[in-house]
Amino acid sequence: MALNLQTFKTRTLTAVLFAAVMLVGLLWNLWSFVILFTIIHFGCWLEYLKLAEKIHSTSIDIVIKYFFAVCGFTMMIVFGMQHWGLDFGFIISGLTISVKLLFWIFLFACLIMFMLQNKQIPYKVKWMCFAGFVYISLSFTAFLNLRSNDLIMSADGSLQDIGKIIACGIVFSIWINDTMAYIVGSLIGKTPFSKISPKKTWEGTGGGAILCVVVIAMLGYIIPAAKIIPVRHWIAIAAICAVFGTAGDLLESKIKRMADVKDSGSFMPGHGGFLDRFDSLLVATPFVWLYVNLFL
Repeated sequence: MALNLQTFKTRTLTAVLFAAVMLVGLLWNLWSFVILFTIIHFGCWLEYLKLAEKIHSTSIDIVIKYFFAVCGFTMMIVFGMQHWGLDFGFIISGLTISVKLLFWIFLFACLIMFMLQNKQIPYKVKWMCFAGFVYISLSFTAFLNLRSNDLIMSADGSLQDIGKIIACGIVFSIWINDTMAYIVGSLIGKTPFSKISPKKTWEGTGGGAILCVVVIAMLGYIIPAAKIIPVRHWIAIAAICAVFGTAGDLLESKIKRMADVKDSGSFMPGHGGFLDRFDSLLVATPFVWLYVNLFL
């Protein structure tokens, strides 16, 4: 696959603007992060439901679309920011009732009513709507949960925002893997990696993964703030992002192929829509969350 300089230039320019917005959201504070990923969460949901409509040749009412997106957003905030003590309740006759639990019971009842009563929407579409909670909202919940981790004391006695460090590590790992895979694949890629995504090659995929691990390990060793996490963990996080990020890319490509579209949206020239840009993050993040909570 020859390197298309014009395509590469367009992708690079839009990627720079995208990176600037992302870095502000990631690095400023927790609330800038929440605002940024609230927008991304809604964007991903609306594109995903649009793809569901195309796949099953049907139409979903805009109210229903936003209902699912709002439910997913609530899930992201309540569980993603649980480190901040958002779960509270009240006492009735000595029994503590969780407001969070009551909300989810109400939400579950609403979703059951949607499944049983909204007969104009095929069941396959309904199940695909529910799958969006796992595919989109669960991932952003895990990401926000990682980001909202508390400050911890470093070896030199300074406070470090480990949540910010891990969130940046995940995003940078995916960026590096995607960029290096594109460059290596464009220069030396010959062997197709998957029929789902014909432009991907084994050379590009392998080269991107290796360079991702090497670069993140070096950054983890060099950057003072990142040193609070041992390099072996950065290697593991980078490897998880490379492997499962690629899986996320293939999954989204499969969904787009089923919908017979090239891009999920068009908010970024040369990069497509929200799902096109965050497909790797959606699948990789839950596995990084598992690793961090089990081994870090």
